[in-house]
Amino acid sequence: MAERENNRGGNRRNREEQAPEFADRLVAINRVSKTVKGGKRFGFAALVVVGDQKGRVGFGKGKAKEVPEAIRKATEQAKRQMIRVALRDGRTLHHDMEGRHGAGKVVMRTAPVGTGIIAGGPMRAVFEMLGVQDVVSKSIGSQNPYNMIRATMNGLSKEQSPRNVAQRRGKKVADILPKRDEAPAAATAEAADA
Repeated sequence: MAERENNRGGNRRNREEQAPEFADRLVAINRVSKTVKGGKRFGFAALVVVGDQKGRVGFGKGKAKEVPEAIRKATEQAKRQMIRVALRDGRTLHHDMEGRHGAGKVVMRTAPVGTGIIAGGPMRAVFEMLGVQDVVSKSIGSQNPYNMIRATMNGLSKEQSPRNVAQRRGKKVADILPKRDEAPAAATAEAADA
């Protein structure tokens, strides 16, 4: 009997440890109305970004008569639509990129250590939930938070890590990345010859 109880408790603990902890951020909430025969029915639409702050992020939207229910629906949808993004050193993007959705266009650039997150409202929420620490970004075009987040996610989904590129090309990561030590050595050798 005692063994059976220990197993039950152990299984519960294992499930809790396996489930990743997600952080969520409410980006926008709108009051929406539907006109019906007797007047108007009001509801709420919520836009939420969810991430594990270790390279996974997703967004969702939900509508309901009450705000907490709309947020809950949006959070569930965001968890279902998560994407994984490879981060360089766990703090920034691997390369510069653009993302588009409708009239929304965003530009995202890598940044050196200590830069922080330079981004506007909805984009900032995506980067914070993703776990990015240094990035420079600019939204060009639509200021609609839905389109800005979709454009940001579009750009992030295009990101390629050196490991992915090497695997696709059948090479090693070292063959793709420029060698850091050889460039300064070659420059000093040329200076010595002159």
